[in-house]
Amino acid sequence: METLTTLTINCGSSSLKASLFLADGQRINYCYRQTPDQKHGNYHAKAFEHLLEDLKTSLRIDDKSSKTHTLLIGHRFVHGGDIAEAARLIDANERSRLESITHLAPLHMPSNLQGVDICTQAFADRFKLLQVACFDTAFHHTLSELAYRLPIPKALDYRRYGFHGLNYANIAQQLTQHLGTTANGHVVIAHLGSGASLCLIKNLRSIDTSMGYSPAGGIPMATRSGDIDPGVMLALAKDHDYHALSELVYQKMGLLALSNGESSDMSALIASNSAHAKFAIAFFTRQVRATIGAYAAKVGGLDAIVFTGGIGEHSALVRAMICDHLEFMGFKLNIEKNQQHATVLSNMDSKPILMIPADEEAEIARLAYSFSHL
Repeated sequence: METLTTLTINCGSSSLKASLFLADGQRINYCYRQTPDQKHGNYHAKAFEHLLEDLKTSLRIDDKSSKTHTLLIGHRFVHGGDIAEAARLIDANERSRLESITHLAPLHMPSNLQGVDICTQAFADRFKLLQVACFDTAFHHTLSELAYRLPIPKALDYRRYGFHGLNYANIAQQLTQHLGTTANGHVVIAHLGSGASLCLIKNLRSIDTSMGYSPAGGIPMATRSGDIDPGVMLALAKDHDYHALSELVYQKMGLLALSNGESSDMSALIASNSAHAKFAIAFFTRQVRATIGAYAAKVGGLDAIVFTGGIGEHSALVRAMICDHLEFMGFKLNIEKNQQHATVLSNMDSKPILMIPADEEAEIARLAYSFSHL
């Protein structure tokens, strides 16, 4: 009798995360962090070595039973291009299409494709293997033209795509249990991590988001700039070729630049007493707060705020600094709950402020499962 195991692969900009969903309902999580000496190298290759080694014992399948066992692997793909589907089966044509759009997310897409190839090599001869691409951009295909259009000639065919959609989709599915009917109102979800963005949802669907054409836009991130004056990019282009400028935008800006090179890691900046670190934190939180305010102005007020992502889940200081000055909008952070990293962070007389852990793997598994009958 055939059995099914689902593996999710999430290659981010600073880590490789995976989850194994076994046939008996057990879930096993894995996480492999980027190390400093791997910063400019192919650090996911080493992470995949560790993952495959760990999976040897976790899969618990002998050679006799493996051929009657379906291994369903869902891969997070940061960019899906112009398609609206949340997931697609990866065959030769789809892999070729994904290869053709790697330039849209050069910090992520090569590693996403690398994961597919490594899993093919490791598992294709042992199992009935199905691999599915799950797209971060799909959640934002509900954006109106007012939200996705860029103020450039339409014929150039550049638009706002938006990212972190797998986590936004997962959180949207949980909001009703936390907020009741308020979940259908205007809710801002702040996904704050090494990559960071915000999403404004209405009726649990994306209506605006901070990242744009690429995952480098929006608010500043660990090493990515966020939105900056196009004139700055034109000036930089005079002294940098495409590859050098790309490395600058994706690897040398953001918190790293704002702290004068001290660190791109928010936890390290928080632990530091330097003026540069304090400035970087203040700049970051000010930009997040400004984006929340901009969304409120666009729709006439907000009904709830949700923090998620590594920084959003674990940094009470960052949450407090972001919520500072938001009382005029009806948001009052409870100091004690914030320090405890509670789910509900707001006072009784406040509009809801929540913290919901990111779980892109659960959404990837859900999307991949729809292909399990093939």
